[in-house]
Parts: sequence; structure tokens; C-alpha cells
Amino acid sequence: MRYALGVEYDGSEFKGWQQLGESGCPSVQASLQDALSSVAAAPIQVVCAGRTDAGVHGECQVVHFETDVARDPRGWTLGTTTRLPRSIAVRWCVPVADDFHARFSARARRYRYRLLNRQIRPALHRQTLSWERRPLDAALMHQAGQALLGENDFSAFRSAQCEALHARRELQAISVARQGEIVEVCVQANAFLHHMVRNIVGSLILIGCGEKPVSWMAELLAGQDRTVAGPTAPPQGLVFVGPLYPDNWHLPAEVTL
Repeated sequence: MRYALGVEYDGSEFKGWQQLGESGCPSVQASLQDALSSVAAAPIQVVCAGRTDAGVHGECQVVHFETDVARDPRGWTLGTTTRLPRSIAVRWCVPVADDFHARFSARARRYRYRLLNRQIRPALHRQTLSWERRPLDAALMHQAGQALLGENDFSAFRSAQCEALHARRELQAISVARQGEIVEVCVQANAFLHHMVRNIVGSLILIGCGEKPVSWMAELLAGQDRTVAGPTAPPQGLVFVGPLYPDNWHLPAEVTL
């Protein structure tokens, strides 16, 4: 039987999603697999929709796993969550067809990056907010971001450690908006490169504070040179909102197109 799970996690205490097989390097994947295996009384491996880096959070990461062990969805959800650290929770469990794949069945992925924009660093919510002391013009940042829409080569926003075969991705939506002292960047794409969102945000910040013009974003995209783009934004402001799937998989609305 194959199941899909919706998983929420605070990535602050983990070295990222992926299990690296190294002692002293806690991962979300390893914690989830240990908890599921305890419920099943048998080893279970999971496949995720999108890996997240150290310090990055997940609002609704989707994973799938296979098992012959009979448990109802409520049992998988509650039983697994009780065995997880408090920074991880299983939100839901849905039986799925054998050809469902958490990664390959997804048609889009969404991220949200939140910046506290004020002179004083955050004390509350510092694990889920980045911080920029220079005043930011969110409208200019939003305008600049629209140059990235469509299918493009995102080499300018790709980390040197990226293992993807190519840098072409389809950016389907990007928005920047201010809510009081918070500047929020939301992006949706068919897939993302390593550090792509954080590198985009780092460049948008330079535009928002007036250091670079709005036209600079299009120049970076066309130039495909990571070395001239902005710095990589810190991880703590980034949340993997979740993937999106066609409705034929009958998953919860929050991950359905």
C-alpha cells in the first residue's frame, strides 16, 4: 500500500531535509522515517516532493511511502506524530495509487520568504524571519521580480553546489508585498534549483534598498552569472509552502491545483 503524508516542520535544529548518513547530522527525513518505522514495526523509507536546506522550514512537505503494514490514515498520522520531535508533525495521511510519486507527480512547488524590515533585529519569531535593517521598497522589488517569469535559464541564481542537470526552470508566479514591518516574497515554479529562492531574494533586497535599479533583475537573468548577482539570503526566513498536484490524486486542497 502506498500513502502520502503532509508534513510540517521547523527546520532550525536540522541539517536539512535529506538524510546524509552522518552521525551528529540530524535531518527531517531521518526523524520521520524513524517514527514511521516505529509505528509500522518495520523499516520505512520516504520520498519527498522537494528537499530543503539546513534551517529552512516546511509548511506542507509531501512525502510518500510504501508498506504492507495495515494501519488506517488516522493511525499513521497520530502514531507517527507522537513519536516525532516537537518540531515535526504529520498533518494528514491519504492512501494513494501505486503510481503516485511525491516528487515526479508534482506540477509546481511554492516557497515563501519573510523579512523583518526595521532597525532592530527580531527577538520573537527569529527562527522563521530573516532581518534587513535598511528600508525596503516592496513595490520596486515586486516590479523587478516580474522579469523572472516564464521558462528561463536561472544560472544567475544557482548555487555552485547545485547538482541539477540544467538550470532551466519555469517560474510561474512571484510577488513581493509589505505587511507592516514584514516584507514577504512568494514564488511558485515547476521546480527550483539549489538556493534559487534565497539567491533571488538576496538580489531583490539590493533593489529594494535602492542599491540597484529595477532593470538589474532582468540583466542578471540574461547574464547567467551567479558571481554578479546578490548574496544568498539567510535560511531562516524561508518556508517550503508545499507542492501542487493534479486533482486526480485526491489529495487535500492545500496541495491540489
